[in-house]
Amino acid sequence: MNGKMYNFRFSDCIEIKELLGIKADDELKLMEFIEEVPIDSIYYHMHSYFLRHFYIVGPYPNDFANWVVIQLRDRVLGEKLAAITPWGSKNLEDIREELIDIIDNHLSTVRTVPFAISAPPFFFMKSKIIEFDTGLEVADLKEFIEALKVVDASAIYNHIFESRLRVKKGRTDFSIWFDEVLGLKKLADEIENIDSYMYGLEGLREKILSLCLKALDDK
Repeated sequence: MNGKMYNFRFSDCIEIKELLGIKADDELKLMEFIEEVPIDSIYYHMHSYFLRHFYIVGPYPNDFANWVVIQLRDRVLGEKLAAITPWGSKNLEDIREELIDIIDNHLSTVRTVPFAISAPPFFFMKSKIIEFDTGLEVADLKEFIEALKVVDASAIYNHIFESRLRVKKGRTDFSIWFDEVLGLKKLADEIENIDSYMYGLEGLREKILSLCLKALDDK
């Protein structure tokens, strides 16, 4: 968020991916490597999923849950991993610990460790997000609504997921601007209370637009 004082400037983003050369072929190795990999890898597999799936978020909205269910056919663990979200004050290290605890507890209940026989292993990756200025700058809620209708979905990812976790602001860029610049605290709180993990990016766009339109009507 930059540009003229008090204005909001939208930024798109692209993801530069990097293989770490680490792979897991069973749930025990998955847990061990989750404990060791750089925190950017946890971010990639938990959150960049949404940047790769604009429209549809399935029942397993992170790479760990998807691999466990699809490749290891362990739906029980997959559903537990899918339920992890960074709700409240959790940071990425909290999420790493939650992943480890869930897998560890699950393994204590099974006789054999599920592993990939003929299925692909889990390849750990990390990524770097590069921002690009869209040239779209808005000064009020009405202009924001019109811009949000047309920006690339990656801008929504950037201003929500990147802002909250990778940049460690703890809030979305949208809610910060609504609260601190426009004085729309109720709208800011409503944006923060959206469970971003229940939507694809296009679904998030529609949800935020509906809240903004209601706030505009209420003014």
